[in-house]
Amino acid sequence: MTGRRVMSGPRLRRAVQLAFLVLFFALLVLARPRPGAEPSPVLQAFFHFDPLILIATWLAAHAVPAAALWSLVVIGMTIVLGRVFCGWICPLGTIHAVASRMFHGRRGKPTRPDRWSRWQLAKYYLLVAFLAMAALGGHWVAIFDPLVLLYRTTTVALMPGLQWAVEEGSTAVYQADPGVGPVRLTQATEPVYAFLRDHVFVVPDQAFLGAGLIAAVFVLTVALNAYRRRFWCRYLCPLGALLGLFAWRPLLRRKTQSDTCNQCDLCGMACHGAAAAAPGERWKAAECLGCLNCTESCARGSVHFGPTGPWKRAPGEERLGLSRRAALWAAAGGVAALALLRANPLSRARKYHPRLIRPPGARPEREFLARCTGCGLCIKVCPTGGLQPAITEAGLEGLWTPRLEPKLGYCDDNCNLCGQVCPTGAIEPLPLEAKKQVKIGLACFDTTRCIPYAYARECIVCEEHCPVPDKAIYTVEVEVEDHDGNRVVVKQPHVDPDRCTGCGFCENKCVFTDRPAIRVTSANETRHPDNQPILPELDWDDPY
Repeated sequence: MTGRRVMSGPRLRRAVQLAFLVLFFALLVLARPRPGAEPSPVLQAFFHFDPLILIATWLAAHAVPAAALWSLVVIGMTIVLGRVFCGWICPLGTIHAVASRMFHGRRGKPTRPDRWSRWQLAKYYLLVAFLAMAALGGHWVAIFDPLVLLYRTTTVALMPGLQWAVEEGSTAVYQADPGVGPVRLTQATEPVYAFLRDHVFVVPDQAFLGAGLIAAVFVLTVALNAYRRRFWCRYLCPLGALLGLFAWRPLLRRKTQSDTCNQCDLCGMACHGAAAAAPGERWKAAECLGCLNCTESCARGSVHFGPTGPWKRAPGEERLGLSRRAALWAAAGGVAALALLRANPLSRARKYHPRLIRPPGARPEREFLARCTGCGLCIKVCPTGGLQPAITEAGLEGLWTPRLEPKLGYCDDNCNLCGQVCPTGAIEPLPLEAKKQVKIGLACFDTTRCIPYAYARECIVCEEHCPVPDKAIYTVEVEVEDHDGNRVVVKQPHVDPDRCTGCGFCENKCVFTDRPAIRVTSANETRHPDNQPILPELDWDDPY
């Protein structure tokens, strides 16, 4: 094998793609719960280098974390080199490239050229619609951001699925205890299981609500590669569209030597982005992913990349052909879509969903939705598995944003990781002592199910598990009559609303696992003054 083949552009690109894909998943694994430990800002690296998150958050919330300014590096790189982020770095783009290679042709080699299609302009108009929504405070574009989509899918669906398979598989091997003589298969499987349990999964039996829907969206985006190579990247990706606008005239552009080119169109067959409209020189810089397949496939060496001044158009280079009228219609469509998303009482803060319990440090709902990307990073670091992606609790505008589901996990009193890892500041990074003072909800008893009330028997599980130092749950001895007419004394629990923080520990530990007899709702949350039914006690000694 020659040195030229070893160091060819596509081979180097694949090595770089693999390295960034491994880095992406490595950072995801490292974002495991570590109460008491400061999470590294490196865990947020991919989100801070995402210019779509930067621009959308700035438009929606009029503020961005300083670390997000690192995404300007990607914009600068795109202006110089073109959409190399899409072709070399984006982990979801790498997955689509692998899927395309599997779906199309022997060894991934297509048998016909992929011509540029006007349908590829759809992603630009979608971007305009999403940015119009962001300008009015709607952050829905982040739902379709490729980095957010892959992180959320891996956190909510892929990792829990892998965890279930590993746990069930290792249990089956352990119970069967297969082996030959003194050699047992468990001698190999148990150390692997222990390592994954302690260093990868950490939270036992972790599962998330709505994982099926999130997985279905991901599977659909990958399956579309069977119809067109890198379908998502060509037609739908809003980040790709944004980078395409900055790659209008990059300094490094494709050049074709017309005197040696025979227009065989091998370069068009190999093009990942379908950037060529016809054989030969005709080429759109904004659609090129910089994969270098065209230079590798050209047997005559007629295609190469070289520097070109931004003030001049390279021979054969074509404009995108975006329509101003279509862009205006797309913006109007984005505004109309946001109006529909907010056409319910929850989105207008007139009513509060009882199960929409946001993590401590979450900003007021409108500002929270203007910042939250639904990336799942806070969900990933939650040590109890209590943070879950919202489905209907926050309306469509709040789809897949984090909420606490106490039945699945409580808010650990000694943990403030969610605010420390949030890449956009939707959850403020509160110091631990300040976090303990924040109220995210209020516990209340269902006396038709609570054992001391409904069945005249002792049960103080909720009071025992209440983590508040002075106990937000207290008991009152009450004399009641049992079925036989005997007078018995039971301790009936009550909630002190001034001390209850809504952590959900009591609901999580209630002996009723189907529908707990004590439940936490969003009432009394600190971030919403209008959602506090418990009025402060009056000081009767105050003459005013």
